[in-house]
Amino acid sequence: MKPKTSSAAPSRLVKRPPLWRGLNSTSRSKADRRETVVALGFLVPSLTGVCIFILLPFLDALRRSFFSAMGGKPVGLDNYSLVFENEAFRLAAANTARFTLWCIPLLLILSLMLALAVHAAADASGILKTGFLLPMAIPVASMVLLWRVLFHQNGLVNRLLELLNMAGINWLGSDSAFIVLVMSYLWKNCGYNMVLWLSGLYGISPELYEAAQVDGAGRWQRFLHITLPGLRPHLFTITVLSLLNSFKVFREAYLLMGDYPHKSIYMLQHLFNNWFVTLDIDKLCAAASVMAAAVFTVILLLQKTIDREEA
Repeated sequence: MKPKTSSAAPSRLVKRPPLWRGLNSTSRSKADRRETVVALGFLVPSLTGVCIFILLPFLDALRRSFFSAMGGKPVGLDNYSLVFENEAFRLAAANTARFTLWCIPLLLILSLMLALAVHAAADASGILKTGFLLPMAIPVASMVLLWRVLFHQNGLVNRLLELLNMAGINWLGSDSAFIVLVMSYLWKNCGYNMVLWLSGLYGISPELYEAAQVDGAGRWQRFLHITLPGLRPHLFTITVLSLLNSFKVFREAYLLMGDYPHKSIYMLQHLFNNWFVTLDIDKLCAAASVMAAAVFTVILLLQKTIDREEA
């Protein structure tokens, strides 16, 4: 008799990964955990400082905006109503918005033009970078003294206008003060934004320009189809930083013209400073909350707009 053979198919051999692969994945996971721990070690001090000195005070200001300054009684939205009905707040908010709408586009365009010029002049780029970044190293008090020498009623600019048989201008006591403040902001921040644009320009491969030039593309076509798309990922960061830096111009305006400057440059920071001096903490906290919400909304809209264009 023949032995019975099983009709079942032979079982397939299960392929197991080599032992060295498992060791490699284990070592990789340990390395990842180690990098995570190191990153957290660097981030925790900064996050702690942000929470203690920024987040917690802001939450406390938000809480105070719903209470009265004297007695701490809940008042609901009364502080916000007082803020929006305040004529000084409306003037300061309008001036701040006008200043932002003028300065941000001008700063982005001028700094991009400077970055393109510095990037083209590769041999002298180091000297040019130092020269354009020099205004950031000048103390605010020294810069204010320079603006006073230039734009005082008997300053150098008016002397130059007199030599040209033109009437002098009261730069600091008229609507021209707004022009002085815009020039101050642009002069101080152009170099910083230029460096940010340069970081994006250096990230664009020169081979793209060479290929486009071989295909017959001109400078304007290369700028539109290579440079601008390559700089688009940096646009959001540069715009947000420019927006935040625009609120720091209060130092120059305050040192140049004091607590109550000309109405054309009476900013929200002037209003906040005056309310703090008079201890109107409830209105101050309500106005600060409104301002923070407005800035946060603008940043979200910018991010959404830029993400939609990239998609």
